[in-house]
Amino acid sequence: MGGTRQAREGARRLARLFHYRWAAAVLAELHRRRGARAAALVHRLGAPRDTVRRTLEGLAAMGLARRNPGYGHPLRPEWILTAAGERLAPRCGGLLRGIGDARMEEAARRKWAFPILLALLDGRDRFSAIGSVIPGVTARALAQTLRELEGAGVVRRRVVDDRPPRVVYTASRSGRRLGPALRALANVA
Repeated sequence: MGGTRQAREGARRLARLFHYRWAAAVLAELHRRRGARAAALVHRLGAPRDTVRRTLEGLAAMGLARRNPGYGHPLRPEWILTAAGERLAPRCGGLLRGIGDARMEEAARRKWAFPILLALLDGRDRFSAIGSVIPGVTARALAQTLRELEGAGVVRRRVVDDRPPRVVYTASRSGRRLGPALRALANVA
């Protein structure tokens, strides 16, 4: 089990990044295309225009993306990655490639999905233990996200026949497969 302080820090970084639902996809696309216009991102990702705009502004506030100072020419990208964004974006792309199926992709766009999965991969298996390492998560958000991740096949929920009975959560095989990319992202974010 990872250290509690280290686990909290990784979860905090992931929660900050994934506060914006499309952050990983926008970063990966900016990296792949060496910058892009907001309209092109909307078209390529299929995300709402206002959402992409807010995501780009949020990434700029985090120091991961910025407006291109040379923008103005029709062929120049409007948004480019910063040096920090360049380090993070390939890991976002790797994580998104690892997600694969559509059910998991939708569940992964929840703000708390990756911090929760990271906590599970670090050995936390009880509801309260997972919540204790994720700063800012509410019990309701934790329960909803665990349920959605379970529905997507990323998390398994098991009731242990003890006195009193207890529930434990574990990452499924597909959830564990995301582990290396998720840990790399948490260390850089």
